[in-house]
Amino acid sequence: MAETHVLFVEDDDVIREATQLALERVGFTVTAVPDGLLGLEAFRTDRPDIALLDVMVPGLDGVSLCRRIRDESTVPVIMLSARADAIDVVLGLEAGADDYVTKPFDGAVLVARIRAVLRRFGHAAGAGGPPAGAVGEPDVTSGVLVFGDVEIDTEGMEVSRAGAHVGLTPTEMRLLLEFSSAPGTVLSRDRLLERVWDYGWGGDTRVVDVHVQRLRTKIGQDRIETVRGFGYKLRA
Repeated sequence: MAETHVLFVEDDDVIREATQLALERVGFTVTAVPDGLLGLEAFRTDRPDIALLDVMVPGLDGVSLCRRIRDESTVPVIMLSARADAIDVVLGLEAGADDYVTKPFDGAVLVARIRAVLRRFGHAAGAGGPPAGAVGEPDVTSGVLVFGDVEIDTEGMEVSRAGAHVGLTPTEMRLLLEFSSAPGTVLSRDRLLERVWDYGWGGDTRVVDVHVQRLRTKIGQDRIETVRGFGYKLRA
């Protein structure tokens, strides 16, 4: 089985080298670079399975790099930030990141988050994670599901709206599948974190809120309803 290839963009030499060693020790192949322009070049050359991007790097900051990657690929992206600042978090997620980790971080926690993202995306977890689909798979009947002008092909993993193709990232697709498995049912943010993000522990619900907003822009603002104090539901 091929090893998972990680692109790691971090300008702090100590953090970059220590993290690279920690990831390689558990079986990942790592390309580590100190700035965003080198990161973009490495992404296009190496085509990694996942990207870890520090927010504050020279040349091309992490948020801008995330946008550039997202313009070209649906590869999973985890943002790294020295602050738990809401602006950093939201900007990174709105740029297309799938998750974020606040520095300083424990190496084991970072590995767990990487494995969780890779499981969601169906990549072979070369670092010993369980097989894709083992945790949190949405319970969706095969076929085409229709909600208003939105059609979801659960076998081909494709979505269209009013007959036009809708491009979703794998995280957005899993979120939509989770909603479509229980249309009209209110799903709490904690449930969505557990089912879509594979969090067996408490997570930041901002991750859910930003992804719901991104999904709404693609399938229609009114298709997913906010139920204040409880969560969200898909309008059947």
